[in-house]
Amino acid sequence: MAVITGAAVGDALGGATEGWTPEQIEERHGGRVRGIVGPWYEDWRTARPIAPYHKGDGHITDDTLMTRALVEVYAKRRTHLDAYAVAEDFVPLMIGEPTWIPELESEALLLQRVFLAEKWIVARLHYGHVDPREAGVGNVVNCGAAMYVPPVGLANPGDPDAAYAEAIDLTGAHQSSYGREAAGVFAAMVAAAVAPGASVEDVLAAALAVAHDGTAAALHAVADAVRDVPVPTDDDAERALARVVRDAVAPFDSVGPEYRQMSMDARRPSRTKAIEELPAALGFVLGHRGDYRGAVLGAVNYGRDADSIAVMAGAVCAGLGGSEVVPSEWLDEIERASRMDIRATGRLMADAAADIVRADRERTRARLAALESLSEAEGVR
Repeated sequence: MAVITGAAVGDALGGATEGWTPEQIEERHGGRVRGIVGPWYEDWRTARPIAPYHKGDGHITDDTLMTRALVEVYAKRRTHLDAYAVAEDFVPLMIGEPTWIPELESEALLLQRVFLAEKWIVARLHYGHVDPREAGVGNVVNCGAAMYVPPVGLANPGDPDAAYAEAIDLTGAHQSSYGREAAGVFAAMVAAAVAPGASVEDVLAAALAVAHDGTAAALHAVADAVRDVPVPTDDDAERALARVVRDAVAPFDSVGPEYRQMSMDARRPSRTKAIEELPAALGFVLGHRGDYRGAVLGAVNYGRDADSIAVMAGAVCAGLGGSEVVPSEWLDEIERASRMDIRATGRLMADAAADIVRADRERTRARLAALESLSEAEGVR
């Protein structure tokens, strides 16, 4: 339950600051954000017609809505998922079952809330009938697939390699290039975080072990940059950590310095680039040594894609620390404001994961027995 609730709290807090700079955030809110705050625009319905969403006030965003849908697929299938599961079960949830959308303050289809890169899933799989394993090719390369893969890590607890492989398969239906790679690495980080006795260093080791290309380079750069930075103890130190993280990520981020005015090569496939959100989240997790509040609020005040960065930082820190590190005063208010039982989603995923792990255990035992038989037969020969 911890990972799901920890990610959702980060999502709701970060939604209010998404798209802005740290300086703009402090000016708007009279200092650093320290919890749930109101929307950036009071006239949120008309201020940005392309994104008429009521962010802030404890509302979760599409990150959590997509996560909840993936949990429902795991709960239905009770087994590991692949790209075909996205086509056969995930897409029907997006287009066939109205749900409460907090940011729209109404019931709607998930399809009607998600942004263009996530609408791609429906266009390619439902209308285009593309091979699910290849449907992500051609999409905008962004963090859309990574933002909802924490359940994949939970389906592979303590096995980062398996989590990476499953996420890479599953998100082939949605993303390509470094967007897909980030999903695999993030799932591996969650799987590492929920292993008994895991530490921040274990999460870092898991990420670096599976990552490739620009994603690997960005993670290394952030880890090196924050390694000797003291844990922030005041606002100035928090600002300094954010600058260190951004400076380390910037060479690998295709979006560019102005988040709302993207560079010409933004979000195109590349062997050398990385999505910003994952290495930035790792930077705040490492900089705060796994402390949930510190890492999440660091991500929230970082701005840019703050909700997804806070999702990733929150999921990892909650995986390491358990449900007790997720502030109940935030979670209670977010559940109320979003009209959503996020804890129930966490319990549902835990129940499904228990069945998946149980089946994995039986398959492993059968495989070991087969290997023993093969070894004995080879010995006879």
